[in-house]
Amino acid sequence: MRDFVYPPVVGIARTAFKVLDVNFQLSGTENVPRTGGAVIALNHISYVDFVLGGYGAVPSKRLVRFMAKEVLFRNRWSGPLMRGMHHIPVDRGAGAASYEQALRLLRAGEVVGVFPEATISRSFELKEFKSGTVRMAAEAGVPVIPLILWGTQRMFTKDHPKDFSRHRTIAITVGTPMAVSTDDDPVAATAVLRSKMAEMLDDTIRAYPEQPPGAWWLPAAYGGSAPTPEEADRMDREELARRAERRQEPRQ
Repeated sequence: MRDFVYPPVVGIARTAFKVLDVNFQLSGTENVPRTGGAVIALNHISYVDFVLGGYGAVPSKRLVRFMAKEVLFRNRWSGPLMRGMHHIPVDRGAGAASYEQALRLLRAGEVVGVFPEATISRSFELKEFKSGTVRMAAEAGVPVIPLILWGTQRMFTKDHPKDFSRHRTIAITVGTPMAVSTDDDPVAATAVLRSKMAEMLDDTIRAYPEQPPGAWWLPAAYGGSAPTPEEADRMDREELARRAERRQEPRQ
C-alpha cells in the first residue's frame, strides 16, 4: 500500500512531541511485528489515543490503520488526512463494511488498531470489551497485540478542557502477542484479552512517575478523583439519553 500522507504526518507529530517535550515511557515495543498482519488492541482514555497509540509501532517501522468514527472522515479538515492515511471509517449503524475492510488490510499484511471498549472510559479504567477485536483477528489469522496508553487523558479527554502543556509523560506499554483462532470462543478469548490488558494497565499506572492524590486524571481506585467505573457508566448512559433527545427535537 502506497503511503504519501502517513509518513509526513508521523514526522509532523514527532516534531510536535519534541516541541512539547513529551517524555515517552515505552515498554515492549519489540512485540509489534516488523512484518505481517496484526490487530493492536488499545485502551481508550482520550481523543488523541489514535495519534499516540500509533507511536507504539514506530520502533518497528509499522503504520497502524485505525478503526475510527465515520464522522472524522466527513470532517473538512480531518477527512482528507484520515483517508490519506488509510484509516478505516466505522459507521455503527452499518459496521459490516468497516469489518470487511479491516479484514482485507489484515490479510494484506497491515496492522489495524482497534479500541475494544468502543468509547472513551471516563473512569480511565477498562470498560467492557466488544468481541469484534478477537473475532477479526481470528478470521484474518493474525495475532492480537495488547497496548496500554497512559497520560493521554491529561491532554484531551471527555469532560475536561484541552491541556497540551509541556514536559508531560506518556506511557505506552505493549504486551506479547495473543494468538487466537476461529476455534476459540470469542467471548472467552475477549475476557482473556481484557484481563491481560487490565494487568498491563495496573502495572503502567503504578510505574508512572506522577501519582498526585486526588488528581482528576487518576482513577478512584488509585487515589484519584476520576469517576468510579459505576459512576462513569451512569454518566455514559445520561450522555446517550441527551443525544437521543436532541435527535428527536424538531429542527428549526
